[in-house]
Amino acid sequence: MSNVDAIVATFVAGQGAALDEATVRRALKEAGVGGAALDWLAPGLAADAVFDSVDLAGLRTHLPSALSGEPVDVVVQALATRRKLLLVADMDSTMIEQECLDELADFAGMRARISKITARAMAGELDFEAALRERVALLAGVTLDEIETLLTRLTLTAGARALVSTMRAHGAHTALVSGGFTQFTQPVAERLGFHEARANRLDIVDRALTGDVLAPVQGREGKRAALVELRARLGLPRAATLAVGDGANDLDMLREAGLGVAYHAKPKVAEAAHARVDSADLTALLYAQGYRKADIVEQ
Repeated sequence: MSNVDAIVATFVAGQGAALDEATVRRALKEAGVGGAALDWLAPGLAADAVFDSVDLAGLRTHLPSALSGEPVDVVVQALATRRKLLLVADMDSTMIEQECLDELADFAGMRARISKITARAMAGELDFEAALRERVALLAGVTLDEIETLLTRLTLTAGARALVSTMRAHGAHTALVSGGFTQFTQPVAERLGFHEARANRLDIVDRALTGDVLAPVQGREGKRAALVELRARLGLPRAATLAVGDGANDLDMLREAGLGVAYHAKPKVAEAAHARVDSADLTALLYAQGYRKADIVEQ
């Protein structure tokens, strides 16, 4: 088998579930690629199936359909370029479990109103910059002390620390690229071990939010541009890049990456990405790169 032409499908069990060979075999057969040998990256959790001269786009469509209703994710990609040297990740609802502006809205008594705008913006129903400015305007008067309180409540997504630590340990550059704000991204980036973070800036006077966002606003195009700039700076081919996110403002970044993964994402995003992870945690992105359970760095 030529590694140049080979395609790998990585099956990963959802959180709290187990992966059995029968489920994988059935999905492969339904997708018309039965008979491939399985390489178990993590017994009962993750396995590879490798094929030669298989239609990549077709397999990306047929395998997830064959697994419909099962708590199993599958990532299909070229075998030769599966290991990535650049990770660009969204923050809210991707690397952390919360949407920071929604959480901050509690301090202004605006949770329901702001959460509704966030949901529509992330689903692609509203212009991102306009929605961001509208939400921040409603937060005028929220203090830096309240932001510090919120930071202590943020919880990391399962597998987030392992994803960053393992990729860094194997020479990859990692960047947290958010449409949120530096007051959140910098502490989260440090907590997770990212090399760098990029985000928007809040206007602050006398340790309180004025309700304004400082220009330029990083949204959908800004995230894509960040990936392109990082890729060029590091001298990497497109195939060596991995992006992960959940919202509509991540779409261009996901499409620009060698592998763009929609993580527990809105339907519009999941449909457009190269791969989707709906059931597993973020370690699925490590198994997709061929890391075995013993390779994963837990810090």
